[in-house]
Amino acid sequence: MTIAIFLGALLAAMAVGVPIAFSLLLSGAALMWHLDMFDAQILAQNVIEGANSFPLLAVPFFMLAGEIMNAGGLSRRIVVFAMTMVGHVRGGLGYVAIMAAVIMAALSGSAVADAAALSALLLPMMVRAGHDKARSAGLLASASIIAPIIPPSIGFVIFGVAANVSISKLFLAGIAPGVLLGMALCFTWWWVARREAVTPPPRKHTAEVVAALKDAVFALGLPIIVVVGLKFGVFTPTEAAVVAAVYALLISVFVYRELKLNQLYGLFLAAAKTTAVIMFLVAAAMVSAWLITVAQLPAQLVALLEPLLEHPRLLMAAIMLLVIVVGTAMDMTPTILILTPVLMPIVKAAGIDPVYFGVLFIMNNAIGLITPPVGTVLNTVAGVGKVSMDDVTKGVWPFMLAQFALMFLMVLFPQLVIWPARWLAG
Repeated sequence: MTIAIFLGALLAAMAVGVPIAFSLLLSGAALMWHLDMFDAQILAQNVIEGANSFPLLAVPFFMLAGEIMNAGGLSRRIVVFAMTMVGHVRGGLGYVAIMAAVIMAALSGSAVADAAALSALLLPMMVRAGHDKARSAGLLASASIIAPIIPPSIGFVIFGVAANVSISKLFLAGIAPGVLLGMALCFTWWWVARREAVTPPPRKHTAEVVAALKDAVFALGLPIIVVVGLKFGVFTPTEAAVVAAVYALLISVFVYRELKLNQLYGLFLAAAKTTAVIMFLVAAAMVSAWLITVAQLPAQLVALLEPLLEHPRLLMAAIMLLVIVVGTAMDMTPTILILTPVLMPIVKAAGIDPVYFGVLFIMNNAIGLITPPVGTVLNTVAGVGKVSMDDVTKGVWPFMLAQFALMFLMVLFPQLVIWPARWLAG
């Protein structure tokens, strides 16, 4: 009955068009009323405490770093560098998109920011070269969702706070799966584009490659600074976010000189607006998380799933299927905030490594950004690239299926995530 009231209130509010954050507050209030403990003061206190978290300070700084990266020329230089490296091979522009997405993922942590940048820079080039527009848009969308998996990742920050899991360990554990996603996309692109009659541009001379590398070296230095700093404990993930934002700002203003001081207000405002949406969602979700614990919903679910607790891989597969279904209708952040407090007790009861679970959970939610009909990244690529939503959806299917296949391969073989994570963490 308790589960029915919580889910019923949440889904009913969303069905009539109430924003998700307010839907979470309404479902929390309904649950409080059902438990005969409704108190507006407790509700307000939990909202405030939900956002009162030092690790969550990483969110606005990573958002700001992404905005500066796109406006300050870092994204464009990374694309040009990728072009000189792999643009000359057959289907080279697709590999450029994947390589650029992997590098840019280590700069912003935002799939939407990367999708906007890649669509604006590469989609016109791919269409002019003769690549199918729908397929190209689908590739760019699927490549963009690597951003929440390779550090720095806003998704890992939110999950780490909600699940009380080390964000530094999540960051380091996300590197290998993010690279594997890029490799899966490379194979899929080779498979679907092998029959396209597209003549690749000539190979760049060594001097051009060196020039592109010199031009992009400061942009490429940021992910190295973040990963090395986290591995050796130089700074926390929150401090890494500040380092990323300040580094991107200094490089954009004083080295590349493409960002003018009068543009800063607009970038700060854009980052603040996006951050406000995320932080309000987090604050509202913490009310529901507290009430879920008080109502002992996780204990009830553990009892229901008790037959699967002795089979961790089967349990993980069932959870991943659940997240896939939820991801078709809900965005990444609310999915993390709603499901994390429910699923973590089950994961711990089954003896599953929380960091391993967090990586697969965020990967699944990231792929949810390109699953129709809601897919936020699909909408971004369609809007920026001036492609119909139907075409982007049609073009993304082979790449999305490859990413899901890789995810379930990691369910079957957890060592694909655990071993590299332990090696990187030392």
